[in-house]
Amino acid sequence: MKRALVTGGSGSLGGAIANRLAAAGCHVIVHCHTGLEAARSVVDLVKQQGGSAEAVRFDVSDPDASMAALADLLTIGPIQILVNNAGIHDDAVMPGMSHGQWSRVIDVSLNGFFNVTQPLLLPMIRTRWGRIVSVSSVSAILGNRGQVNYAAAKAGLHGATRSLALELASRGITVNAVAPGIIESPATAGVFPKDAIERLVPMKRAGRPEEVADLVEFLVSDRAGYISGQVVSINGGMV
Repeated sequence: MKRALVTGGSGSLGGAIANRLAAAGCHVIVHCHTGLEAARSVVDLVKQQGGSAEAVRFDVSDPDASMAALADLLTIGPIQILVNNAGIHDDAVMPGMSHGQWSRVIDVSLNGFFNVTQPLLLPMIRTRWGRIVSVSSVSAILGNRGQVNYAAAKAGLHGATRSLALELASRGITVNAVAPGIIESPATAGVFPKDAIERLVPMKRAGRPEEVADLVEFLVSDRAGYISGQVVSINGGMV
């Protein structure tokens, strides 16, 4: 049974990804930073459906905490599937954005990618098989007012994805990113009313977390073994 780590796995999108990977036969490590009870709820749901999962808590923006937590997980064996889903918003137009708002978002979404991915690479390389998928955003492709920090962090993932894919291509490891548009969640419900979604999205609806999870599951499967270095949009036709 392959082991899969989903960072930010306690949220609606991360939880959907964790459930989908468990249904595909993976042992899923559901990561959280502060939402341990939510992560445990995801684990409980996976187990109720006959899957295998566990919860882990650490701050992806803290390199030492990440290294320690991952070293503990690696004592059992390599983690061959990684979904970098952890990310935060701290929105403000740039003339009014503080340095703290900029650095917090970069620290979680971009530095967190390094802090989690880098320690897992050598054990993954030794198995000659691996899948790395990072969750980006349509904001990284189109830009978005009030999200210069978020768009920059997610766009950084695109460059990192393409470069790491080149480094690992000969080792049986693929590296891709998915860029969701407006996806149903408690966080987006108040930000995107129905009329705004109909105006912004050609399909006239928000995406479902399960639709993103299906894409991620495909990219980490053997069926996607020849897909690497790609940023795949899933946004109802926005771009």
